[in-house]
Amino acid sequence: MWRAVASTALTVLVVVLFCIAGVVLWGKRQYNGPGPLEAPICLKVERGASMNRLSRQLEAQGAVRSAHIYRLGTEYAGISARLKAGSFLVPAGASMAEIAEIVTRDGRSTCGTEVNFRIGVLNAEVQVREIDPATGQYREVIAFDPSGEVPGAYEDIAASPDTRFRVTLAEGVTSWQVVEELKAAAFLEGEVEQVPDEGGLAPDSYEVRPGVGRAALLDEMQARQVTVLEKAWAARAEGLPLKTPEEALVLASIIEKETGIPEERRRVASVFVNRLRQGMRLQTDPTVIYGITKGQGALGRGLRQSELRRATPWNTYVIEGLPPTPIANPGGASVAAALNPEDTDFLFFVADGTGGHVFAKTLDEHNANVRRWRQIEADRNAN
Repeated sequence: MWRAVASTALTVLVVVLFCIAGVVLWGKRQYNGPGPLEAPICLKVERGASMNRLSRQLEAQGAVRSAHIYRLGTEYAGISARLKAGSFLVPAGASMAEIAEIVTRDGRSTCGTEVNFRIGVLNAEVQVREIDPATGQYREVIAFDPSGEVPGAYEDIAASPDTRFRVTLAEGVTSWQVVEELKAAAFLEGEVEQVPDEGGLAPDSYEVRPGVGRAALLDEMQARQVTVLEKAWAARAEGLPLKTPEEALVLASIIEKETGIPEERRRVASVFVNRLRQGMRLQTDPTVIYGITKGQGALGRGLRQSELRRATPWNTYVIEGLPPTPIANPGGASVAAALNPEDTDFLFFVADGTGGHVFAKTLDEHNANVRRWRQIEADRNAN
């Protein structure tokens, strides 16, 4: 009798385990399989929201078939506590696993209305954009100079709790420019007691909450630049005439101001590295300009011969080696170029009339290139 009971119990246990395995397999297929969304949506995750709450929201929006399976799937994957606040574009047919990855990845919002306070080399601009979930493309709604009149429509957009705010630094801006322009960002608060060291701010895009302090944002920019420099320094080429990461940052800032063409950065870097190796002066105009302006605005005119000869700590026509500080805030690509230049014999370069530069190994070649550039300038001025 007991043998029969045991056999029956074992049979029931096997059936139960088989059913459980079937349910688990079915749940995995539901979690990883295509979702029910027929069109993309913009999913807003509130600050402080839980994955349990989000699962119900997703079910209500028709993005998942079962809130219970979604929640269990994120717990099984060990990501239920990684939920980020923001507005996220969820594509049509996204699986539960794909949605979970979207809302736990990095917290960068990818849809909704966004105010981007962009600080450029010459001026700042406020750009209000909206993303169309159907196409994934941004549409510009408003753009204006923050130092001028603010459009009335902007006030309503800025006051909406659903609007996201972003501050973007262009490559090559100076620290003084950043601080001055941030004063016009009305969604930020607080004073800045001291302009950060030149070169110490990372040109990048920073999503911010309204009311965040300007000083706190600058601290984040500095921390990000430290990380950029540390990684690039660790991966630097051997034998460079750069003794410290700080010297690399100085060279990167010069590269940043000399070319806006990504493909040229490492070649421009090679020219300056070759000059440093041979003990030649760098003779780069942007350093002369910085010695005049100290990074406080654009020069707004060409350099005079007297200025090229005037001694300042930054005038590389006069001083030997690198200037004492960076002359702008270089982006990560220019930092990488300074520490991994092309292997060339070039010692000179000059504008070629197309926005780029032509490079030369000898002074005779360079002088010929300069004559061609001056003829291009003369022809343009004549037209």
